[in-house]
Amino acid sequence: MLKKTFSLFILLLPLLHFAQDFSALWEGHFSYFNIKDVIPGNNKIYAAAENAIFSYDTDTNDIEKLTTVNGLSGESISTIYYSTTYELLIIGYENGLIEIAFDNDDKILTVVDIIDKPTIPSIDKRINHFNSYNNVIYISTNFGISVFDLERLEFGDTYFIGNSGAQLQVKQTAIKGDYIYAACSNGNGIKKAQISNPNLIDFRNWQTITTGSFLSVEYVENALYAVNTGRRIFEIVNDVPVTRFTYNDAPLHTNSVNNRLTVTTKNDVFVYDAAFNLIVQATVSTDFPTVFTSATSDSEFLYIGTKNFGVLKTAIANPVNYGEIHPDGPLLNTPFSIQAGTNKVWVSFGDYTSRYVPSPVRPYGLSKLDDELWRNIPYDSLFNLRNLNNIAINPFNPQQVFVSSFQDGLLEILDDIPTNRFDQTNSGLESYALPTDPNAIGLRLSGSVFDRDGLLWSMTAIIDKPLKSYNPNTDQWQSYDFSSLIPDPFGNLGFSDLVIDNNSTKWIGSYNYGLIVYNENSGTPLLKNIREKEENMPTTRTWAVALDKRNQLWIGTESGLRVLYNTSDFFTNDNATVEEIIILEDGIAKELLFQQFVTDIKVDGSNNKWIATADSGLFYFSSDGQQTIYHFTTDNSPLPSNTVNDVAIDDVNGIVYIATSKGLVSFRSGSSDPLEDLTNTFAYPNPVRPNFNIVDEKVKIKDLSENVNIKITDIEGNLVAEAQSRTNQRYNGFNLEIDGGTAYWNGKNLANNIVASGVYLVMLSDLDTFETRIIKLMVVR
Repeated sequence: MLKKTFSLFILLLPLLHFAQDFSALWEGHFSYFNIKDVIPGNNKIYAAAENAIFSYDTDTNDIEKLTTVNGLSGESISTIYYSTTYELLIIGYENGLIEIAFDNDDKILTVVDIIDKPTIPSIDKRINHFNSYNNVIYISTNFGISVFDLERLEFGDTYFIGNSGAQLQVKQTAIKGDYIYAACSNGNGIKKAQISNPNLIDFRNWQTITTGSFLSVEYVENALYAVNTGRRIFEIVNDVPVTRFTYNDAPLHTNSVNNRLTVTTKNDVFVYDAAFNLIVQATVSTDFPTVFTSATSDSEFLYIGTKNFGVLKTAIANPVNYGEIHPDGPLLNTPFSIQAGTNKVWVSFGDYTSRYVPSPVRPYGLSKLDDELWRNIPYDSLFNLRNLNNIAINPFNPQQVFVSSFQDGLLEILDDIPTNRFDQTNSGLESYALPTDPNAIGLRLSGSVFDRDGLLWSMTAIIDKPLKSYNPNTDQWQSYDFSSLIPDPFGNLGFSDLVIDNNSTKWIGSYNYGLIVYNENSGTPLLKNIREKEENMPTTRTWAVALDKRNQLWIGTESGLRVLYNTSDFFTNDNATVEEIIILEDGIAKELLFQQFVTDIKVDGSNNKWIATADSGLFYFSSDGQQTIYHFTTDNSPLPSNTVNDVAIDDVNGIVYIATSKGLVSFRSGSSDPLEDLTNTFAYPNPVRPNFNIVDEKVKIKDLSENVNIKITDIEGNLVAEAQSRTNQRYNGFNLEIDGGTAYWNGKNLANNIVASGVYLVMLSDLDTFETRIIKLMVVR
């Protein structure tokens, strides 16, 4: 293939680079229901979702995904095109980026010429259409037409074809005979030029054949058709537009495949032959109530992109019955809140702004990943609860889940079935009372969590008693008054996060009152907060709170990170303050995450911290924050956005789920929570075979207890490696490292040499209970 021939040439181009494949440790969990474009290519149908691609093999029915994990950017896709000649898929984006995926190759080529062009405004860089001719493609954009050579993989000329060479929006191009035609919007009509003219960069070589605003132009056999914004389709005959039909709805997509013209509106797909005879018309079905977005076809079937069902497949001979085609995935690519359990994660999509504004309302459903399969619960099954956000899983009954609504109350789900809506009519929950409208109803629930006794605690904004507890076993509700701290409930528009420590103290993030702390104290409530600059709080707006394994409270605000190191004397210490973390960077003392908007904090099994930010991606810090283990962004990871809304950890499997503003991804960190004893401890792979890269992939010793000593010896008892919890921690360069409930051995001995083939003994000793265990491990070199 040509991609091999020009591999050296590609490496020399400054504006082209190959994106990295991250599939070894990462997985994408994107939604494929909302389709932007659908095209044929090499016995496959390619469909572009919002920021991911999937292909459907028409012979085998196999589906393959292409996401940020494979190297895509995660930006919003606007159009795609497949070149049969060069066996590659070209992806165009709203921001002007172009990416090229080659068949049978894991690499993604990124082309940044347009996105990096300083003379073109950002809003005008959108890629609208790709049109192939000979060895080049003509790229229709919001500034004109760019030419890209598929053989050399490089840009050629750019045509600014407006008056006096001005930039203008070109929606699509088509070639008929020796002429290229451009459909232009904003009243610029259809322009044409002789394609063999070597000076097409001169706007004077472009002729306007008709005025008006056009959406598309397509060549079918010997005919040329164009669609305008007035819902009309014209045949261009001798450069004169002749009206052929007026659609009820505005055409959204047109294409020409196999000498057939396809026109897609929101309710219908029309397929014509070259003479504009209607071959088939497919209409939105009551079985799949949706909006069509695009369509293509092969000899037997229509493939229709939709807003809600991925691609619908139907027979051209009788387009009545539809079948869904799309990969498994969540409902939307805008996850707001997530909660993970073992081998599962719940996702909500209804949000509120950083100022706790829930409008416009989000009538969205919920999604659940369970053992690698997605179950989606549509909004119409959720008792009309809107703006669903925080998710709480009952630790004593993981099949019982509660989801907060920032509009309507609390949703209960049992065995994946919505069972109850709790609001002001049937529970201890309360609606706010607007002074201007006493009849207005609003139950603005956000943070919720279970305590160790099985009580569900939640926060409701703009009421005097915002803290509520609910006992699922007795159906009893309790309310707790904050009016002594917040005299005007409208003075605090929302509560962000809630955690409970072993003393039943509630640590709460708030909008205007910083960190709020509450304890029932056997009927004599304790209520206190920290929000002032004198207490070292950078702002009153607190978004995340997390207790680590040393009972230190980590606090994320709109303007940075703080830690409350001593939580035990908070109520008795009149001078309680929080602290920033100071690190040395190039010998200079700096505040960790200075002025960063921290959206979430999670603590993993090794007491390290995952910290999400609103615009700087995701950080993974050592337990004290002094070491940055990872800093994931869109530039160095599969994150589709640097806006990270939430993080959840499957502690058993060491999987970190990351909810961004453009989709959900997960990362196998390897860290896991320690267990109570060594009963289930095991090592893998076992045996270690010659094809296993022991140095990089490492042997894992799983399900350790919290405080353990590990010695690895050969069969004769010679010490090979040793580690101890809290001493040989991961990411510090030890040959044997312990990370929470998992240890990692790189196969090296005390002399830093890889061990020889043989049987090795992994000797485990719990330093608290004195429990011991020995595991035999075979290494074959």
